Amino acid sequence: MAWFSNESKEEIAERIAEEIELRRERGEPFESINTEVKRGHPCTTFWGKAWCENIETYVDFETRLPRGRSYLRAGNVYDLEINEGEIFAYVTGSEIYEVFILINSLPGPRWDTLKEKVAGKVTNLVDLLTGKLGPGVLSAITDPEEGLFPEPGKIRVDCSCPDYAGLCKHAAAVLYAVGVKLDAEPELFFKLRKVDHRELIAAASEAAATAGDLTTADESAEVLAAEDLSELFGIEIAEPESAFG
Repeated sequence: MAWFSNESKEEIAERIAEEIELRRERGEPFESINTEVKRGHPCTTFWGKAWCENIETYVDFETRLPRGRSYLRAGNVYDLEINEGEIFAYVTGSEIYEVFILINSLPGPRWDTLKEKVAGKVTNLVDLLTGKLGPGVLSAITDPEEGLFPEPGKIRVDCSCPDYAGLCKHAAAVLYAVGVKLDAEPELFFKLRKVDHRELIAAASEAAATAGDLTTADESAEVLAAEDLSELFGIEIAEPESAFG
């Protein structure tokens, strides 16, 4: 459809609703990402908030972010997928648009430096995933140049809409939807950045062992059972596969 349309808002909404229903009948989930937060960024947990606060520092994005929040709150983001270095979602507007976002991998030396900075300070997986961390760890993780979050130049956006701006409102909505997703599944942040969050726990264990405190090392290395994390976040976390099959 052309950039401008003679359809009324009601006609567009009806057409989009019919298209969504057809896709669902074909077996596509087409599940909307929703948030209950009505003002400001739409997240409630450390990782979701930190993600949103990071993108809100991008000067080049600031004019489109408010529209993105509105689109998200209206339930216009569907079927969000977060993979290694990739984000995909559908966003409804005058059409159903496809949004792809690519994020550069976290550089290996930067990850190694971060692990050194937090060594001995992240003692279990639940504290890490819920953001119950000391100020030194939080500062290291959220550092704009040396932390875990991507800089704007490391993010590439492609939307099927006719808006060729660096960030359209549809892509802005998807970026905020990522924060909402991280509220429920914070481990997806590390998947997106292509790093293993359990290495931060291992760094704590190694630091304790180096200091000669074997008891602390054992406690630091302990990772909570999958059922405990499932109960905490309401999700299923697969057990690591054995190297021996």
